[in-house]
This record gives sequence, C-alpha cells and structure tokens, in this order.
Amino acid sequence: MSLRRRLNSRDFHVFLLSSILLSCFAGSISSAIVTLDSIEIFKTHEWLSTKPTVYFQCKEENRTLLPDVTKTHVSYTFKGEESWQPLTEFSNKKCKRCGFYEEDFLKSDVFDEWEFCPSDFTNPDGRYNHFKDKELNATFLCSECVLFGTESNHASGSHNGAKGMHLALVITISVLILTLFIIGLVAAYKYWQRRKKQQEQARFLKLFEEVDDIEDELGIGPLSGVI
Repeated sequence: MSLRRRLNSRDFHVFLLSSILLSCFAGSISSAIVTLDSIEIFKTHEWLSTKPTVYFQCKEENRTLLPDVTKTHVSYTFKGEESWQPLTEFSNKKCKRCGFYEEDFLKSDVFDEWEFCPSDFTNPDGRYNHFKDKELNATFLCSECVLFGTESNHASGSHNGAKGMHLALVITISVLILTLFIIGLVAAYKYWQRRKKQQEQARFLKLFEEVDDIEDELGIGPLSGVI
C-alpha cells in the first residue's frame, strides 16, 4: 500500500514538473520574429517604372517596404538588423495570409501570396525558402519558429502513439472477450452433455422400476413364488 502511494506521489510530481516546464516553454515561444534573409525578383509588373517598389505584407498588418530591392535577377541578402526588419512575427501556430507585392498607382501587383506558417521553418537553422516560378525566390529566418515545428511534431507523435495504444487495447479486449466466449461455449456444452447423461440414466432407472412393478403385479417377478 505504501509503495503504491509513493508511486502515485512520484507520478504527480513528474506531471507537475512537466506542466511547469511546458508553461515556461510556451511562454518562451509566445513571440517568434521573422526576418528576411535574402530575396531575388525575376521580373517587374510595371512597364513604365524602372525601379519597382517592392513590399511584404500579411493580412491585417502593416506593409514593409523593401527599399533595397530595385533590380531583377539580383540576389539581395540582409543581416536582419535593417530598419525595416522584422517582416512579421508569430504569436502562436496559426498561419497568416502573406505575400510580396509591387506597388502600383491603382492596384498593387502580386509577386506571390500564400499561407505563411511557423511550421514552414523545418530546417534546424531556422530558415525557410519560398520560391515562385518566374516571380521571386525568398529566404526567411525565424529561429523561434523551429520550436513551433518541434512542438507540433511532438504532439503528432504523441497522438499517433495514443492511437497505437488505443488500437492495441481494443485488439486485446476483443481477443479476451472472444476467448471468454469460447470458454463459455465449451463449458455450456459439457454441462449439457452431463445433464443429458444424468437424464438418460434417470429415465433408464425409472424404466426398470416400472418393469419391476408390472412383474410384481402380474406375479411373474423373481420373488413371486416365494411365500
């Protein structure tokens, strides 16, 4: 009894420590900053403009102008310390609708627009490359986003492990029920055989008793000549 209490106490302390660590971990990645590491545009959308005005923007956020990006087929690299950095930040695992655009007098032209997610940053160095054919090639940097991906993979692994355990438990219970059912059938069959045998013996004995009674009544029994 005391051993069980110690085990329960140990499990509780492990659970409590894990909860505290997860809370601290969640707080540490509450804000993941995304910077632009490099970009190359392959064309411009304005025929009259010699220097395009390129900017990055996520839905419901302010646009970020890229003043250095003025020529096509030139790879621009950045340190992440520029005045216009960072591009955006993630406060959770939820994706954003973001894109690169070229400013126009009437309506901005789109280089590309996509669902930008923290889980995109799968490389250990925190880099994510986004390529759009005939439009652009951009590399983003977000070291904190790697933690989101790790947490997501851990959750997925835990979920798959739970599914595997659930399936194994269902199979085990099914086999156990089937085994008990077969044992019950065998026991019921043996009981029926024994019961049938007892009934046949009782019927046979009763038949002999009836024959003896008839012989006694007719006086032809083995003791009928004895006075």
